[in-house]
Amino acid sequence: MASAALGDELSCSICLNLYTEPVSLRCGHNFCRDCMVTALDTQEGSGVYSCPECREQYVERPTLEKNRKLCNIVDNFRSAQQKEKSEILCTYCLSSPVAAVKTCLQCEISMCVEHLTAHNKTVDHVFIEPTSSFSSKKCSIHKELLKYYCSEDAICLCVSCCLVGKHKEHEVELLEEALEKKKEKLRNVLENMTTKREKTEKKILNLQDHKRKSQEKADDEKERVTALFEDIRRQLEVQEQRVLSEISRQVEEVSLSVIRLTKQLEIQKDELSRKIGHFEKLCNMTDPITVLQDEESDTDEVSQDEESDTDEVSQDEEPDTDEVSQDEESDTDEDEESDTDDENLEETSVCDLDDFLISLVLHKSITDLITNMQLKTNFNMQATPDLLLDEKTAQTFVALSDDLRTASYSETEQNRPELPQRFTEYHQVMSMEIFSHGSNYWEVEVGDCGNWGVGVCYPSILRDGEESFIGSNNKSWSFDIFENKYLCLHDSQYQKLNLKSPVQRLGLYLDYEGGRLSFYQLSDPIRHLHTFTTTFTEPLHAVFSLDEGAWVKLVSPVFSMKP
Repeated sequence: MASAALGDELSCSICLNLYTEPVSLRCGHNFCRDCMVTALDTQEGSGVYSCPECREQYVERPTLEKNRKLCNIVDNFRSAQQKEKSEILCTYCLSSPVAAVKTCLQCEISMCVEHLTAHNKTVDHVFIEPTSSFSSKKCSIHKELLKYYCSEDAICLCVSCCLVGKHKEHEVELLEEALEKKKEKLRNVLENMTTKREKTEKKILNLQDHKRKSQEKADDEKERVTALFEDIRRQLEVQEQRVLSEISRQVEEVSLSVIRLTKQLEIQKDELSRKIGHFEKLCNMTDPITVLQDEESDTDEVSQDEESDTDEVSQDEEPDTDEVSQDEESDTDEDEESDTDDENLEETSVCDLDDFLISLVLHKSITDLITNMQLKTNFNMQATPDLLLDEKTAQTFVALSDDLRTASYSETEQNRPELPQRFTEYHQVMSMEIFSHGSNYWEVEVGDCGNWGVGVCYPSILRDGEESFIGSNNKSWSFDIFENKYLCLHDSQYQKLNLKSPVQRLGLYLDYEGGRLSFYQLSDPIRHLHTFTTTFTEPLHAVFSLDEGAWVKLVSPVFSMKP
């Protein structure tokens, strides 16, 4: 009664509903804002305004002031009403309603603490969380209480279903037993998810650290470039900005890749947290039916665990300890493989600042504009003897130019002696020069037709057989075009590249001690194509492969990079 009376006091006299954004007039009466605006609009032509309740008149249209305190009271009253509607009350407490703490399935009544104590003294019934819906707790066919769980069909059953229904021959168990088994599986899932969340958080921190270090590295590069251009005439300012923009572009790429992966990991973390919260809630529930019939908890991971556990229990109620250990080891291996895949994805997805590309753009800008200018720069390229092709390694259908700088496919077999160094299976040729230390850079022009490959290899690469093709073994690394598709190859593993323009000229950068081989497309602007990272264990030769119509040409001497 008190609640109804309070509701009347908090109702608008125009719409007779609870106030919505109540406003006050000078006379002290309150109305919904929309109701009062409509009333004033209808009085617009009469020349005078009045309160709809007390009829007090206003010469000018009254200003509507929001009654904030009344607004808060109405919001609290509305929330209390909604709570009362959703709250399950004790069946016996009629004069003064009290919230129920448990519901008896057999009696279909809800009770407060006092009545529950009295009820327990007389009967031994099944109690669940307070509810007003009993249809889900009973068999839809026999209208009996659900007491068993069929693991074969994953459904709760009554006694009649077990005795005469279609589940008669199935293996069933008490709801409480099935509940404990599922809770145990959920606990295992929770533990795994918690571990994955911790690893995800660690990856996020690593990504943020990577972004910070990349920014620091970018700042150092900007300082170096700025210091260099201070000694160059004003007409080179355009080139300075060109180099700085390249650095900024790379920083943006690093930042975007980190932000993208961070968002993915944040989403994964949030989803794991949500599932953990949901599964923790299920683990704390005493209602077996709600837990067992929860669809979200029946994930592939849980289902697989249930099937595995069911098979083991059916074969032997006491599983062998060694078998359990092997299963645990297998699960651990699978988790490690999944984590490794995530780490590999992370390594390939997060780009890094390419300081060599920055230096290369800088060098090209200067040499294109100023010939023979002496520059004080950390990017000091010193020419070494020309990189020449080794005729002793050239396959007999590979033609070489007189200066040993161009190789092309020949339809006519070349008259060459059989030598152990010569490739026999594929149209390939190596360089005379070897790289065994330091950082080196050279450039290659390629034809616009036919398949070709450019890379490096160990001297111990096979010279015949299928594994002698560069990129198809662990002794060579190459950048190829095959059927108009650009590929990076090593040890028969390849990665496809989508390029906006065809490659006509390549720059190769080899840092032997650093274990890095990078390919650059010498276009405008210069673009990084791919980088192999490894530990080189032998000296390296430049190597080339050719198919019908293809040719390659060494267009510059080798440059050694010195700090």
